[in-house]
Amino acid sequence: QVQLVESGGGLVQAGASLRLSCAASGRAFSTYVMGWFRQAPGKEREFVARVSRSGGSTYYGDSVKGRFTISRANAENMVYLQMNNLKSEDTAVYYCAAGRTTGIGTNNFDYWGQGTQVTVSS
Repeated sequence: QVQLVESGGGLVQAGASLRLSCAASGRAFSTYVMGWFRQAPGKEREFVARVSRSGGSTYYGDSVKGRFTISRANAENMVYLQMNNLKSEDTAVYYCAAGRTTGIGTNNFDYWGQGTQVTVSS
């Protein structure tokens, strides 16, 4: 079992940066692939980024590629999402997730945080 708690969301202007954090508790954090998803009102949950167990490999959704960076610190049980050059279309609730496989669908992840709101004003 893994418990996930996100933080770092907020209201920012377009072009600004934010860093989201996800604190994981439970055993064997380093055995999980970690991901970030987001969900805007009236839309399906969307894949944002994924990082491998070691942190050596990352993968991004097309809409955030080149602007967002995912990273992890296994010694601290933490995952981060650095978001630069934010746009109004990035407004959503952002969720941290943990899974055992390398897919990017929501069904590839077994554990989810409660989410943190990011609002980007234009």
